[in-house]
Amino acid sequence: MAKEARQETFEQLYARLEAAVAKLEAGGLPLEEAIELYEQGMTLARQCQERLDKAELKITKLRESFAPIPARSNGAADDQPPEEYEYVGDAEDDPFP
Repeated sequence: MAKEARQETFEQLYARLEAAVAKLEAGGLPLEEAIELYEQGMTLARQCQERLDKAELKITKLRESFAPIPARSNGAADDQPPEEYEYVGDAEDDPFP
């Protein structure tokens, strides 16, 4: 049975990407090693971007789900304050005769 690959965090992936970029920028690498390191860097950059895209989508969905419901303001009768309630009861129970 194949052992599952350990899932790296975004921060770990990004640190590996920074290390690859630093080595490439320092120069002095043999061509084949530089190409291999460049390929690894591109793979890491894509993985980081996928993580960021996924996080952005999640945040967008959360913001939408917690957004306040906008007030209805289309001039409908519902926008008017409610009329006084009519007291339904005995005249003797009416506190305001």
